[in-house]
Amino acid sequence: MIIKGVYTPVITILTEEGNIDFPNMSKHIDHLVSAGINGLLFFGSLGEFYACSVEEKKKLIDLAVKVVDHRTQIIIGVGSTRIEEVLELAHYAKKAGADAINIVAPFYFGPTEDAAIQYFGKIAEQVAFPIQLYNFPARVGADLTPYVVRTLAERYPNIIGIKDTVDTISHTRKLIAAVKAVRPDFSVVSGFDEYYLVNRAAGGDGVLCGLTNVVPELFVQYHQAYENKDFITTEICAKKISKLMGLYDVTPLFVVAIKAAVKAQGLDISTCTRAPGLPITEEQYKTVINILAEGLST
Repeated sequence: MIIKGVYTPVITILTEEGNIDFPNMSKHIDHLVSAGINGLLFFGSLGEFYACSVEEKKKLIDLAVKVVDHRTQIIIGVGSTRIEEVLELAHYAKKAGADAINIVAPFYFGPTEDAAIQYFGKIAEQVAFPIQLYNFPARVGADLTPYVVRTLAERYPNIIGIKDTVDTISHTRKLIAAVKAVRPDFSVVSGFDEYYLVNRAAGGDGVLCGLTNVVPELFVQYHQAYENKDFITTEICAKKISKLMGLYDVTPLFVVAIKAAVKAQGLDISTCTRAPGLPITEEQYKTVINILAEGLST
């Protein structure tokens, strides 16, 4: 399996009562696939993995596999502070027909380098399935350093890539240099939307980022333009995305604003988000609409 291009960490759409809205999830998934997104990650940070039960996750995994129907890649986030839960969901995702799993390091007490290598290695040994690491030190409390990632890549062929959500491209660049030297096939994608171009310039493979929920067609156009060396279109897309990055600052928890932007783009959904998300205000929603209008007209 090769992870390259533009990927969506799919939002988990909820009803006003806080339950998963399966009909609107189906619509949203189908839109992303039809737009040409290279793959979908369910239960990433934007998917509120931290607030969903194992049974809810299993139900949405089944729906995702059915709706996608082999039209694009499916990656399932199985991160948890309990390794038993990680393994349970990993095996379930494989049996259900997903293509890979995504695993964040155990959070709260961030692991040391040795602990991270041991943790991911233990999972890799017990799950005969492609694994994408997820590095988000701002949430986990510890970094998956180039040394850690390179060591895991050398030891475990089924660890095939990483999503690096670090707000400095130099971190990702060093990671790319370290791991590609021993595993040229190892995928490194950035978690920040505006890093697509610099990620690719550094030898990386693309982005797995939230705005693809909102404007998937723009990101697909961006990726295709870069691949075709159409740098005029590449620049136009980059400028639009730069403006749209303002959406992340509208609400205290950015998940709420991304859901609001999806709604503003035409899918009639609730912006309900589980704790610590707060209901969006009328003023905040107007700001979302204004940012979309400005960004897409750039």
